[in-house]
Amino acid sequence: MFTGIVTGIGRVVCFERRRGGAGLSVAPPPRYGRFTRGESVCVSGVCLTATSAGPLLETDLSSETLARTTLGALASGDLVNLERALRFGDRLSGHFVLGHVDGVAKLLDAKSAGKSWVFRFSAASRLSRFIARKGSVALDGISLTVAARRARDFDVAVIPETRRRTTLSLRKPGDELNLEVDVFARYGKAKSLRLQRA
Repeated sequence: MFTGIVTGIGRVVCFERRRGGAGLSVAPPPRYGRFTRGESVCVSGVCLTATSAGPLLETDLSSETLARTTLGALASGDLVNLERALRFGDRLSGHFVLGHVDGVAKLLDAKSAGKSWVFRFSAASRLSRFIARKGSVALDGISLTVAARRARDFDVAVIPETRRRTTLSLRKPGDELNLEVDVFARYGKAKSLRLQRA
């Protein structure tokens, strides 16, 4: 379980395709601390498991992860958002993020709005029904509020601090980001549909 509050930007050291998946090594920012074997880490919105202890995040990617997320396009030197798992007693500053990516969202436009930015994304129609104005989404692991929603796309407002502390500052139109809809919207909507059919 995560909150969508990115705690650091890591750099990909190695991405290696393997039979049935891939291996990924990420160097975290300075003073990020050592990783523990078996701990969960959110990497650009994807919950991954550390496979060894040490200063580098070493992890395996399954074929499902490669098919559903953008991690399969990573290369050495690329930057990724990092967040360590939520601990009991931690403050929940964003929203509940599982790290179970639902699909990808394509960045259509990014415009400055005063000191902030407005990013416009498109998403698959099967996911758009779970995106509500003033609701939450996680994009590349970043907890964001939906500022506007239309039939085929949606906007999120990004303050300078969020843009500076995440990889959003590197994104340009055409880029794809990992999208996780709000877990309460997803299961709440599914329950509502089941009740209507009953």
